[in-house]
Amino acid sequence: MKQSKDPYAALRYPEFRYFISAQFLFTIAVLVQEVVISFYLYEITHDPLSLGLIGLFEAVPYISLALFGGYFADRRDKKTIIQICYGIIVLCSFLLLWVTYPLENHPLDIQKIKFVIYLTVFILGLARGFYGPAWSSLKPFLVPAEHYPNSASWSSQFWQSGMILGPASAGFLYSWLGLTNTLILVIVLFCVAFILVSLISRKPIQVPEVHQSIFKSLKEGIDFVLKNRILFYAILLDMFSVLFGGVVAILPVFAKDILQVGAEGLGILRAAPGIGAVLTMLGTAYFPPTRKAWRNMLIAVAGFGVATLVFALSTNFWLSVAALFLTGAFDSISVIVRQTILQVLPPDEMRGRVSGVNGIFVSCSNELGAFESGVAAKLLGPVNSVLFGGVMTLVIVSILYLRSGELFEVKLERN
Repeated sequence: MKQSKDPYAALRYPEFRYFISAQFLFTIAVLVQEVVISFYLYEITHDPLSLGLIGLFEAVPYISLALFGGYFADRRDKKTIIQICYGIIVLCSFLLLWVTYPLENHPLDIQKIKFVIYLTVFILGLARGFYGPAWSSLKPFLVPAEHYPNSASWSSQFWQSGMILGPASAGFLYSWLGLTNTLILVIVLFCVAFILVSLISRKPIQVPEVHQSIFKSLKEGIDFVLKNRILFYAILLDMFSVLFGGVVAILPVFAKDILQVGAEGLGILRAAPGIGAVLTMLGTAYFPPTRKAWRNMLIAVAGFGVATLVFALSTNFWLSVAALFLTGAFDSISVIVRQTILQVLPPDEMRGRVSGVNGIFVSCSNELGAFESGVAAKLLGPVNSVLFGGVMTLVIVSILYLRSGELFEVKLERN
């Protein structure tokens, strides 16, 4: 596959612009909601495990449904699936608005409020199980194949821009507007994202000529991932590094108890990885990291582990911000490599299922990683839990480096 040398190639397609704009607004809304609800939950419980449970309640339904979501994404209209999931997510946001509304005599006590929040997060996980594969598998239909690396770079940049603005604004919005008005703003952003998705035309469905049972079809998607070593190892590397090395879920603990910077400081801490990622990705539009893909990915994840160790040992706010900035910068390189692989390798009729398999690994790293962080912080203390994660990341990089010599020569090309 010949890559385009035009750094703005993917942006010249209107539907791709609608796609990344919706992704941008959706990401901001999700993260603003996540940050303010997490901070609210920690304020009423003072328990880091309560933050980890948010990840668990979102991960379990997503992991259970992602493969089936991929199956339906391959056989149903992707746009319709996304719109239905957006509707469910908006309803969940209204439920969170109700349960956290500051009534003088609130009908629910703290335990019931926690239950409703976890139930809502569980429903969000169900929606993500169908939304995630449909969204990821829609992107390759929006630009020609020669622009896949460029579209991966721009899509990642818009996503990471949302990763910056969402957390950064969340702390200030929580402080200035309050929780209620912030959640209303989140609902508005979700609705605008829904409108942008509606502007994308329906795409053809690649129905296989030979009818397969759903379980045989799902197995076909799993086998495809397992047999493509660079795809499988890239997913595996990302999963374990974020599973052990991710610190995002327990940042409210660092902001409130260790660095003592409050909600506004939490917003800066949450935004730092996204800022590092976007600045790095701006360069990747001109210098894509896919030429020596596997080498670059190993170096990037090793850097992620080292930066995590620095954050764990830091007691200075700005040094902690710098360390998180570097985690985002290094992680962005592995994200672009993995997204390019996911666009280049799977055939069109299998994109949803492969995306579903990838989504399970991503959810294991993010949401289950959040649960792992909460449990480890509860048992080891927040600092020791992050140290453990950084060390484990470096161990995993070393193991995969020794087992993947042939992948250093792999080129992300399709004849």
